[in-house]
Amino acid sequence: MRFTKFTLNRFDMVLIMQSIQGVGISLKHQHFQEFMNHKPDVPWLEIHTENFFSQASTSSKYLAKIRQDYPISAHCVGMSLGSAAINCPIREQHLHHIKSTVEWLQPGLISDHLSWSVSQGGHYLPDLLPIPLTEEAFTIVANNIKQAQDILQRQILVENPSSYLTYVDSPITEWQFLSSLAEETGCGLLLDVNNIYVSAHNHHFDSLTYLNNMPLSAVKEIHLAGFSTEIVEGKELYIDTHGHRVCDDVWLLYEQVIKRFGALPTLIEWDTNIPDLAVLLEEKSKAEAIITKVESIEKSSLIANTVNGQS
Repeated sequence: MRFTKFTLNRFDMVLIMQSIQGVGISLKHQHFQEFMNHKPDVPWLEIHTENFFSQASTSSKYLAKIRQDYPISAHCVGMSLGSAAINCPIREQHLHHIKSTVEWLQPGLISDHLSWSVSQGGHYLPDLLPIPLTEEAFTIVANNIKQAQDILQRQILVENPSSYLTYVDSPITEWQFLSSLAEETGCGLLLDVNNIYVSAHNHHFDSLTYLNNMPLSAVKEIHLAGFSTEIVEGKELYIDTHGHRVCDDVWLLYEQVIKRFGALPTLIEWDTNIPDLAVLLEEKSKAEAIITKVESIEKSSLIANTVNGQS
């Protein structure tokens, strides 16, 4: 089966992106009531799409009310974009569940990961598993992205994963792989800064080299999160747990991201050890302060250059 490259005219893209701006946070059921009662000052919220497949569920009923006041971004974990399973009914069924959710939720952005979770036998594995970065894998992932965009009739964003192992046969760098996917399929990219930091530590590459090789026009959203550490075979391994505050080094890396890509929609992502809402709002304020700092420096530099040019 052939799938087409997804195209979105500039006007439609502007309309979609208008609703998702600034620094948002993950929406968790622990905070539903606070959003209902107090409407905290947050530009937008992101949900895990799979948690809202049933529109009749209690969670979906809360979300239907909350979305009246907040733009929503839909982050998926089950598209299995890296799956090599052919004619897999369970994967296609999952995509149609996502489509149904997207139709009533009307999210500003839709995203999933560069990973796989569906086996050839049609079994779903409860994790985001890594793929080999080869030409063969590229063709598989590109076709899966095109299929997802055909079904959803929306552009999807593909997120760079956190990584704890690499395949012996992976001749393509991750940034080359993702850049080529955006060019081939018309998808956008979701840049997870914490994942870059975690993977750079685990696999000994330079985070800034990764950032500087990502295409400016393809990156549409940024994620920030915390990680934990474990000692494995005598070595410290960083684990992307989404259960802690953003670390200082990731904040520094985020500043470089804003300098390169501009003030793209940014998410404070938190999925485990859910804290009080106030903690997420504090992290949101830190991200906003970095954006303000970078924009202020750039404005001052522009003014200085203009004055010098007139001298």
